[in-house]
Amino acid sequence: MKIAVIGTGYVGLVTGTCFAETGNEVTCVDVDQSKVAKLSSGVITIYEPGLEKLFLRNQKEGRLNFTTSLEDGIAGAQIIFLALPTPPGEDGSADLKYILGVADDLGKLLKPTDYTVIIDKSTVPVGTADKVRNAILKSSSKVSPTGGDLEGAFDVVSNPEFLREGVAVDDFMKPDRVVIGTSSERAKKLVNDLYVPFVRQGNPILFMDEKSAELTKYAANAFLATKITFMNEIAQLCERLGADVDMVRKGIGSDERIGKRFLFPGIGYGGSCFPKDVQALARSAEEAGYDFSILRSVMDVNEKQKLHLIPKIKAYFNNDLQGRKIALWGLSFKPNTDDIREAPALSIIDSLLAAGASVSAYDPEAMANVKAILGDNIRFTERQYEALDGADALVIATEWSEFRTPDFGKMSTLLKNKVIFDGRNLFDLLKMEELGFHYVSVGRRPINP
Repeated sequence: MKIAVIGTGYVGLVTGTCFAETGNEVTCVDVDQSKVAKLSSGVITIYEPGLEKLFLRNQKEGRLNFTTSLEDGIAGAQIIFLALPTPPGEDGSADLKYILGVADDLGKLLKPTDYTVIIDKSTVPVGTADKVRNAILKSSSKVSPTGGDLEGAFDVVSNPEFLREGVAVDDFMKPDRVVIGTSSERAKKLVNDLYVPFVRQGNPILFMDEKSAELTKYAANAFLATKITFMNEIAQLCERLGADVDMVRKGIGSDERIGKRFLFPGIGYGGSCFPKDVQALARSAEEAGYDFSILRSVMDVNEKQKLHLIPKIKAYFNNDLQGRKIALWGLSFKPNTDDIREAPALSIIDSLLAAGASVSAYDPEAMANVKAILGDNIRFTERQYEALDGADALVIATEWSEFRTPDFGKMSTLLKNKVIFDGRNLFDLLKMEELGFHYVSVGRRPINP
């Protein structure tokens, strides 16, 4: 099948590459000339485990191509995916200007003689499929002497992505479910054929109306964000009552109605999806005349949770961080990605700098992205232990695997004080006590040697 993917960001690049892997001919389109040049020359522009191997293989086989020309990119395509940004506007609602802008362009390019399925892959508010369809028809009527020639020549489908950064290739190639929103039997058959190779193990392709599909993505992310935030609230309560959040987590996670996943407390969620989607769903509810109060609480608690360690750090240093050097492990919002959007580490850095401290940071993948924002305001190190040299304390903000079993002996010699503030609960309390560290985590008793 011939496919076009509009947008080569995280979703677009993973989508295009994975569809090429199953034998489809894929052309990815982007207006960023430098990005397209890099991709065309075999340079991948995001970090995602397992993606580069598929990318290079399919590019070599000629199944994955890139262009800045929308007209060339969609030529002959049976299916066109819209994988474009939907950033939050000032009021929190998703900004559809990129999607509707491309829809306007498609109306001028689509041919009435060729049936095409337009798929919203981006996370979009309820009703977007209708808006895209209307934008295409409106644009078409401006260039066609008869007007409305595209009526019946295309369908707009909602097909939300459920990709987790760090395991996106696995999520795409072996999805838990595929959600397809369409009222068109013709589109249903075409899209079903496209996805059949990905669900050979029996996971479902769920067909529903467009609006239900659009809401499903928001509902899923909002629920997971709520689950994380609830556990962070429990962690706050554990600290005040002397309970251990790890024990509580195991106790409730064994209940099959609740499940074990997304119950790990920490310093809040970040990334490109949860913050934006929770905000957008709350705004959509407001526009519909409903006060989605639980989502407002989730957003409020999460912003506070990002700075959960700051009062504890200040208290250890008698509320005086002036001149203190703080080492920071982890900058990305989660491990196995270079994505720093809404990363708790950024809030921590801002707070430490405002208090007069200096920061020496290490992250396996995200340092270049942070440096593009902060410049020389903090120091970046090439190795994780280099960040500790002469530091007064260590803060852990991302649970990269290489941080889980460090050389504590080396850490003891490099740090001025054997002090760790762990925002991801990586280490065992008894072990830290035996090693003689002052160790503060989230929702567990502090270790004070």
